[in-house]
Amino acid sequence: MRQFHHVGIPTDEKQPDEIYVPDTKVWVTEPMAHPYNIEYLRYEPDSPVTGPLRDLPHLAFETDDLQRELAGKEILLEPFRPAEGLTVAFVLDDGAVFEFMQWDESRQPFTAKKE
Repeated sequence: MRQFHHVGIPTDEKQPDEIYVPDTKVWVTEPMAHPYNIEYLRYEPDSPVTGPLRDLPHLAFETDDLQRELAGKEILLEPFRPAEGLTVAFVLDDGAVFEFMQWDESRQPFTAKKE
């Protein structure tokens, strides 16, 4: 199963209702609150995220098998947990950046710190 979730767009401008993800030192918006499912990402200067992931937009998909989605792909950011109940990873495939999201069975809401 793979289902579209959102489009991620890097920005340098502070956005309303940003949520901080400490693992990647990035402020993000909730894509489900945007009419076009857009997530804005504003990276801290010392964020460990570099290269295409930081510079290019990405397409995000929910999946029921994260390892299957990563097999044979160029991994930009290894799987990590930005929120309780959610594991994500980023890959470069066919010149584009993709995020794959796998929810735990509990499927917890995003509960990171708001600014």
